[in-house]
Amino acid sequence: MESTTGYKPYFDPDYESLIERIHPPRVCVDNETCKDCTLVKVDSANKHGILLEMVQVLTDLDLLISKSYISSDGGWFMDVFHVTDQLGHKLTDDTLIHYIQQSLCGGRRGGKTKVKEVINRTCIGSVMGSLHLSTDYTAFEMTAIDRPGLLSEISAVLAELGCNVAAAVAWTHNTRAATILYMEDETKGGGPITNAERLLHVEEQLEIVVGAHHGKGERRMVKLVEGPPSARVHTERRLHQLMQADMDYEINCSKDGNAGGSSSSSGNVRRSSSSSIVTEVSIENCKEKGYSVVNVRCKDRPKLLFDTVCTLTDLEYVVFHAAISSRGSLAVQEYYIRQRDGCTLGSERERQRVRQYLVAAAERRVSHGLKLDVCTKNRVGLLSDITRVFRENGLSVSRAEISTRGEKAIGSFYVTDASTGKHADPKTVELVRSEIGATVLEVNKSVSAGRTSYGSNSQNSRSSSTCSGGVEERPAKLSLGSLLWAQFERLSGNFGSA
Repeated sequence: MESTTGYKPYFDPDYESLIERIHPPRVCVDNETCKDCTLVKVDSANKHGILLEMVQVLTDLDLLISKSYISSDGGWFMDVFHVTDQLGHKLTDDTLIHYIQQSLCGGRRGGKTKVKEVINRTCIGSVMGSLHLSTDYTAFEMTAIDRPGLLSEISAVLAELGCNVAAAVAWTHNTRAATILYMEDETKGGGPITNAERLLHVEEQLEIVVGAHHGKGERRMVKLVEGPPSARVHTERRLHQLMQADMDYEINCSKDGNAGGSSSSSGNVRRSSSSSIVTEVSIENCKEKGYSVVNVRCKDRPKLLFDTVCTLTDLEYVVFHAAISSRGSLAVQEYYIRQRDGCTLGSERERQRVRQYLVAAAERRVSHGLKLDVCTKNRVGLLSDITRVFRENGLSVSRAEISTRGEKAIGSFYVTDASTGKHADPKTVELVRSEIGATVLEVNKSVSAGRTSYGSNSQNSRSSSTCSGGVEERPAKLSLGSLLWAQFERLSGNFGSA
């Protein structure tokens, strides 16, 4: 008997680009409506992944998003972002504003000007975010069991092989580590490694280092990034994918006694973090409207919105509506989602998977340890030298991001005591600074365990949760009926093309 297949509608692959040409995105950068932040308003034809594209542009510019209101039902997308710079100031630089308008409005169709070069000199996020598009470097991806000195060993081997690390990003979470390295062939004076035998030799040596402390059958991976740059994934999005594939979300779950972490009857997942605020994710189905409602409560920090939206997008869910806010050090996010086929999250197993992934996404970049900022003249072996000094003085790197900007190397390291996993001794830090150079390595005093107060205003402060005796007061649940639509009615009236 012949099997039958369901009807599948045909979608013209050129349809989305046609709609964009007929209805190009409109972007308004508004410094008048709010006194303590800039509103970036986007009005555009809708397509899958557009929300992530918008958030990625803003986070690559190191901007802080304290609130956002999103609606994309039907064929249209409307979003309002409340943003400031890293110091909590409005966006007043004309070059930055022009670049935002270019990127959000016309960036997907090309046509950017040399404004990008100016932005790259001021925003490390923009440099890191575009590295995957460069043909100047060879890129390797790695996942492994986290251990003190791992980044030092990797960078030392590369220095011995004549590979100059032009940029590196490393994350650690739940005893796992993921790293993406962009390197040049120093034996030929720069440029990517093109010799196949040399590439294979570099990969083999990296596999030896990464696998040195792994037992039989334990997961690890070293992979050369291949294919055209246009097919590659944004660096930070790729790190999420690597750690998700490495199942970092499961490792810590087992410590809690079950695969999903501690769960209440309502389906919440809660995990201890470095602050008094725990990460909590709950999912309910709204049968009347045909949505699954995802609520995330966790410690507020930069790039949190990117991390959660990135995870939902990679899981093939569509965000139709959302309301995002920060209340002091607490972030509250509410998403109304469906699968791409229009279905809600039908099974408890599926809801549990989404909860696990979102908890991990929210906590991978929670800052552990002391932040040390690096700014110095770039040279071959710099990363190896810095991380060697860390290792020799008993410091472990929990997160790292470093890249070159012209002749300068700039970035940051989060370090902890390698033996305890807690904050490093100030005397040890000063010894490290004196050996590396006090002007090269500086302690970032504003970030020791993650910035937690950015983006808050008087309204947020009034609604902030309070703690007494270690018990948090749960703020009122966001409602799109009372919050999202009210905000759109107030803010969307003056959308306009820039």
